[in-house]
Amino acid sequence: MNVPLRSAEWFAGRPELAFQHRSSLRSMGIDPSHYEGRPVIGIANSWSELNNCNMNLREVAEAVKRGVLAAGGLPLEFPTISLGEEMMKPSAMLYRNLMAMDVEETLRSNPIDGVVLLCNCDKTTPAQLMAAASANLPAIQLNGGPRDVGRWRGKPVGSGTDIWKHWDDVRAGRISRSEWDDLEACISCGAGSCNTMGTASTMTSLSEALGMMLPGTAAIPATDSRRISAAVETGRRIVSMVEEDLRPESILTPAAFDNAIRTLLALGGSTNAVVHLIAIAGRRNLDLPLARFDELSQSIPFLVNLSPSGEFLMDRFFAAGGVPAVLAELGDLLDEDCLSVTGQTLGENLVDAKCYDREVIRLRDEPISETGSLAVVTGNLAPHGAVIKTSAASAKLLEHRGRAVVFNHYQDMLDRIDDPELPVDADSVLVLKHAGPKGVPGFPEWGMIPVPKKLLEQGVTDIVRISDSRMSGTSYGTVVLHLSPEAAAGGTLALVEEGDWIELDVAARKLHLDVTDEELKLRHDVWQPPKTAHLRGYPRLYIDHVLQAHEGCDFDFLRPRSEEELQFVPPLVGRS
Repeated sequence: MNVPLRSAEWFAGRPELAFQHRSSLRSMGIDPSHYEGRPVIGIANSWSELNNCNMNLREVAEAVKRGVLAAGGLPLEFPTISLGEEMMKPSAMLYRNLMAMDVEETLRSNPIDGVVLLCNCDKTTPAQLMAAASANLPAIQLNGGPRDVGRWRGKPVGSGTDIWKHWDDVRAGRISRSEWDDLEACISCGAGSCNTMGTASTMTSLSEALGMMLPGTAAIPATDSRRISAAVETGRRIVSMVEEDLRPESILTPAAFDNAIRTLLALGGSTNAVVHLIAIAGRRNLDLPLARFDELSQSIPFLVNLSPSGEFLMDRFFAAGGVPAVLAELGDLLDEDCLSVTGQTLGENLVDAKCYDREVIRLRDEPISETGSLAVVTGNLAPHGAVIKTSAASAKLLEHRGRAVVFNHYQDMLDRIDDPELPVDADSVLVLKHAGPKGVPGFPEWGMIPVPKKLLEQGVTDIVRISDSRMSGTSYGTVVLHLSPEAAAGGTLALVEEGDWIELDVAARKLHLDVTDEELKLRHDVWQPPKTAHLRGYPRLYIDHVLQAHEGCDFDFLRPRSEEELQFVPPLVGRS
């Protein structure tokens, strides 16, 4: 091996320290002499019994170890924070940055030459990629895969998406609570992430598109034996990456992020990916503005017919060819010279990629839509931009003008949304304030405000909704999200009052509050920032240092602002 091993500083450096470190290995039953000159491979495992999506990662980790050992490395598994979207409150997003810090500092402070990042649930994937981008050690990612598809009344059930649809049926009295209980029993059939193109599958697909996963691995079902085979191969490959000194700085380039955005648009993927990609790019000191997402959306066709933007689920996507088939269909719209964890370029990786199901992955010449699945709108309501998932919205509402029905916070919305006296009709615009990064804190997935019960009973299934919050990747509807600046930071959203006219024109990329500048100034002069109950601890740190949505919601002190900051590696300091 020609590349100096970082771990050698621990095990073959200063004699009195190296002795202690080697002794530590022996205490675990590892004879260091058997691994002299071989790379130490960390396995960052986000397994947790508090996170059902990641429950199979213990088995995956064991397979990775077999691959590392077969290739001549020493695998050392370590636990990390695990971000479970379904259990954590108010949102796993509050802890994405904390998990990124956890992984980064574990890599930085230990004798690790390369790392395998085991992810699955929504925020675990971007948190690990943020950490890898900052630590800049050879790194490769592998997910646990989407869960099996359950069936209810003989039809397949999409995780998340079908919950929202059928919960509206319960609220409107169309199905009984006993029927709902039957649905609950089959909607999450075992370990694995949501089986729709929600945030989990979106982010693992984008990790593959970025070049940080082995080709074809993102969509393998959680229970498929091919996922274990992929784990073994991932373990083998990371050893070679250390030998080649192949690091994230060579993979996470501006062109790679453009490829990831194009893939997101073709997939009809989660709006959450916008925030995460910006954050990951920021860790490499790359500016990824919202305008870039909208610019690329003009030329990228929407190709993948998956729930919540389409019909099918992840099992069909994998059988159709998965991410490689989508990338191959995009073809010359991508930068095929981007390097990947294979050591080859994206174009070289796609030589044998094929699509096996055109119902799921459309031909470029026969897309679901000629343009991408997301749009960025701006205006006086969102000077720094807001995001709408056009592929999951109602076409008739993409150009709309209506009066605001305002909820000042989430509990206010919960208390009043089903009130028969709520002053709402089908033309209203529901507005939720103080649900952004600082406002909760944590930027939870509260943006898909429920359609008011009085409208559901009238047969209304969609209405324009606007907030500084996010929504689940499994959600749908005409929902404008991530308004920046948020209400808690003094954005115009904070100044919206009941009955104000709001205009949404997606084709014109416009979101406008029809209130004069003079009136807005008067409102702002009497506006007071909300008080927070969080006076200490991590939530206080989050409020004080989180960036706004258009900047990726990373912490200001974690994002390098110069090449010097980016390249800084703290010296190793041993016991004297």
